Amino acid sequence: MLNILTLSSLFPDATRPNFGIFVERQTAALAARPGVAVRVVAPVGLPVWPLARSAMFRAQAALPLREEWGGLDVSRPRFTTLPGTGGRFHVAALRHALVPVLDRLRDEQRFDVIDASFFFPDGPAAVALGRRYGVPVSIKARGADIHYWGHRPATRHQVARAASLADGLLAVSDAMADDVAALGIARHRIRVHHTGVDQARFQPIDRVAAKRDLGVVGPLVLSLGALIPRKGHGVVIDAVARLPGVTLMIVGEGPERAALAARAERAGVADRVRMMGAMPHAALPGLLGAADVMALASASEGLANAWVESLACGTPIVITPAGGAADVVTSRAAGRIAQPAPEAFATAIQEVLRQSPDPWTTRAAVRDFTWPANAAALHSHLAELVGRCR
Repeated sequence: MLNILTLSSLFPDATRPNFGIFVERQTAALAARPGVAVRVVAPVGLPVWPLARSAMFRAQAALPLREEWGGLDVSRPRFTTLPGTGGRFHVAALRHALVPVLDRLRDEQRFDVIDASFFFPDGPAAVALGRRYGVPVSIKARGADIHYWGHRPATRHQVARAASLADGLLAVSDAMADDVAALGIARHRIRVHHTGVDQARFQPIDRVAAKRDLGVVGPLVLSLGALIPRKGHGVVIDAVARLPGVTLMIVGEGPERAALAARAERAGVADRVRMMGAMPHAALPGLLGAADVMALASASEGLANAWVESLACGTPIVITPAGGAADVVTSRAAGRIAQPAPEAFATAIQEVLRQSPDPWTTRAAVRDFTWPANAAALHSHLAELVGRCR
């Protein structure tokens, strides 16, 4: 039996059901494998008083310290974050909070390996804990954990040191692996570990009927992601303004909502842009299947699950050359890679609309992106680290 401790500050809970849902799916698939036992530690960062009294943080503070979530045993210790410090003390606070929790879990059942599913602050804390408990540590790079925390003055040295000391390193794409290597890590040490998608839930549907149910006439473009500058929703709004008759739905929530609505007004397309807000993950297959194109003008990515889920629904994507774009846009039927500028995105979207590829041909681009394949690769990787350590 391989006993795995999954450590991830990116994991869904009752207050944020879509937060890190891909980590939940990966972990559940891993736990379903024969000869594997998984326990999850999903720490919750809370700011110091009085900031912690806001409604959002009050709800997170009230989460159970341990619960069954989607069939997984999940512990949710709290650690303190200090605003204005650039994350400098996140790792120390997290490590301090985790020691008593991991001591209890180890007393219940030993664990053979720590699988950190996000690079910061999870990775540096995992390395320290791996030494404490005498077990190997694997860290996975996903995107912002390297692109943001790996370059911040207060945290970059912590990220680089964790990468150098970890027993195993994973990255969601070839480009992400190159970004980790740029921290001074030998590239051969980093394995590419693609995400998965539920191929039974995310698959082509009757697009005409789905659009009719949404009250959409004509081409539909979907932009899916948090409403933050890095996701580039404004570029997609300006692109759609150049495409008469095209409707844009933006699914996600965040601080840019008002600015994006104002941008649509200025561009004269407020009547063609629908701000859908955050939606349950279960609703995404229907929306993605209805869209003719999923467009996301990200400034940076690792390998976005939205790309893979869209393609699995037979919906081509128009994305920037960020991260693992080339890992998924492997044919004309899969979509286009365009520079993050309105004119370039408008041209690419128009090309895809004119092409109107067969959804099942589009879907073929991600036929190997499955959760069983993802879990098998992760199982093999972790078992190898344990065998090498022993």
